[in-house]
Amino acid sequence: MKTIISGTGRAVPNNVIPNSAFAQQTFLDEEGNPFAIDSSEIIEKFSSITGIEERRYADKDINSSDLAAEAAKKAIANAGCDPEQIDYIIVAHNFGDTQLNSSQSEPLPSLSSKVKTHLGIKNPNCVAYDILFGCPGWIEGVVQAHAFIKADMAQRCLVIGAETLSRVIDPVDRDSMIFADGAGATIIEKKEGEAGILSHKTVTYTANNEIDMLNYGQSYNPDNSTKFIKMKGRKVYEFALSNVPQAMKACFDASGEDISALKKVFIHQANMKMDDAIIKRFYRLYRSAVPENVLPMNIQKHGNSSVATVPTLYDQVLKNDLEGHQLQKGDVILFASVGAGMNVNAITYKV
Repeated sequence: MKTIISGTGRAVPNNVIPNSAFAQQTFLDEEGNPFAIDSSEIIEKFSSITGIEERRYADKDINSSDLAAEAAKKAIANAGCDPEQIDYIIVAHNFGDTQLNSSQSEPLPSLSSKVKTHLGIKNPNCVAYDILFGCPGWIEGVVQAHAFIKADMAQRCLVIGAETLSRVIDPVDRDSMIFADGAGATIIEKKEGEAGILSHKTVTYTANNEIDMLNYGQSYNPDNSTKFIKMKGRKVYEFALSNVPQAMKACFDASGEDISALKKVFIHQANMKMDDAIIKRFYRLYRSAVPENVLPMNIQKHGNSSVATVPTLYDQVLKNDLEGHQLQKGDVILFASVGAGMNVNAITYKV
């Protein structure tokens, strides 16, 4: 018996925010001082590094739980399963439901319980819980679902990554342009056959103050006491290049597959330059060149929606909605992510 992804779905907001929307914004450094260069130059440099041309923001009356429920409905329909037969609903996020223009998130009740309510599931044996694991949250949710299935504690799980990061970004922080909103959902279940999860790997680094690389901190505007998502971009970049390729290799080696069999790598859409560098270092560990078209990317149009990036990207490729990328039955792929914690994880999967 294998653990398979039997259904996928995504919820991508309709509000497109191009880079030009930030042209009139005054950006400040960590000391609260304006940069010596103007915003247009900051935006141009930002785009060349991240690859982001635009991002999506949710409507003002839509929260993370709403996006999660929308993606979940699509995944359930795609899998053709009965929602009442779902054993676990696992929702990965970072900030819960956060109302527009609010300085507080809403941790209670959990997003998973809200999703279960939105789906109208009556079965009390369908257990709903959230996980906070940074950007690798959806992958870790799949790992947990896999563990439940292997332990005969579940037959079918719903795993979702959902976020509305547009509600927790500091408007004077140039890194705020990276973040976006969205949700991706998957039905994970036990099935016979060769397809399914082949291996997984998760690591957490805290020994060298990695915990400070991504956090919730004060605005760079000294007149604003509100806390926002904060990122030490250079340190995150260096950490990712040093640690993500090794975790990916450990995961892939455990699958028993040859590197030549790997067709696609679905990596967290954090930064195009960083993701390209991670893939190059990963293949260098095998003394192999990076195959053509192995790395699907949607960050250009979607931005970084944290836990939602990997399941959203996978749904796009599965449904032939990302030009130039397709998957065939039997293809071996790798999911990988890095984020706050600092956490790194990966899954080898046969479609």
